Amino acid sequence: MTFLKAQVSAFFGGVIDYIVMLYCVEILKMHYMPAIAIGGLVGAVVNYTISRNWAFDSKNEAIVSQFSKYAIVSMGSIILKSSGTFILTETTNIDYRLTRLIIDAIVAFGFNFTLQKFWVFKKLKNT
Repeated sequence: MTFLKAQVSAFFGGVIDYIVMLYCVEILKMHYMPAIAIGGLVGAVVNYTISRNWAFDSKNEAIVSQFSKYAIVSMGSIILKSSGTFILTETTNIDYRLTRLIIDAIVAFGFNFTLQKFWVFKKLKNT
C-alpha cells in the first residue's frame, strides 16, 4: 500500500513539476534545462508534503532531518532528470517533452522511491 500511496504522491508532484517546466519553456521561453530544475523544485515541495503527511505517514519524525534528506534526494533527482533529458534529447533529436517523461519514469522508480522509502521516510524504531 505504501508503494501505491507513494506513486500517487509522486504523480501529483510530477504533474506540477511537468506543468511548471512547460510554462517556463513554452511561455517564458527558457531553455528546458533550467526549466526542469525550477519545475523539479516546485514539484518536490508538493511531493514532500503529500509523502510526509499521507504516503509514508511520517508526521512524527523530526522535520529538519527528514527534509534535509529529502532535499538531497530531490537535488539528485533533478540532476538525473535534467542531464538524462539533455542527453536523450540531444542524441536522438526526440522532443524534450517526450524524453523528459521517459527519464522521469526511470528516475522515479529506480532512484526516488527507493531512497524515499528506505532513507528519507524510514520509520524510526521506538527506543
